[in-house]
Amino acid sequence: MPGKISALDLGTAELSEATKAYFAKCEEKLGLVPNVLKAYSFDDKKLRAFTETYNDLMLGESGLSKLEREMIAVVVSSINHCYYCLTAHGAAVRQLSGDPAFGEMMVMNFRAANLPPKQTAMLEFAVKLTEEPAKIVEADRAALRNAGFTNRDIWDIASTAAFFNMSNRVAAAIDMRPNDEYHAMAR
Repeated sequence: MPGKISALDLGTAELSEATKAYFAKCEEKLGLVPNVLKAYSFDDKKLRAFTETYNDLMLGESGLSKLEREMIAVVVSSINHCYYCLTAHGAAVRQLSGDPAFGEMMVMNFRAANLPPKQTAMLEFAVKLTEEPAKIVEADRAALRNAGFTNRDIWDIASTAAFFNMSNRVAAAIDMRPNDEYHAMAR
């Protein structure tokens, strides 16, 4: 499927001036418009909802660092075998950490990385929320508190993991393909 963004050809809607400006900002900062945004561009309203949620979770105010939020995205995507998100967010982990090997460990098996107990607890929670959400109990939240997370941090961990579970499923359903540029970033 060379050159395709996804298996669905939905076209592109008339984009609002705000969305056009957002795409220009992506081009300026990243050197590309992520294919996930292009995939959503068939409906400007859906695209804006996606980007507003993404930007709030990944760039908004939080007790979690940007790297920790990207680590959650990668670990969830690893469990779900999401090619798009592993490629795009794996690149972000490499870039934010400055360590390509660390980025690869996050993609393949975060347990291979020698993480601090706090980050391990965060990622184990994201794993359980991904694999067995109905089995999350107070002891799981207590483990995060004991590791040093606040209730607000727990909300952010859960929201980030949940967003990427949703995003992974959409990407899988439509065979979304990552931008080629991600493969070479921060290596």
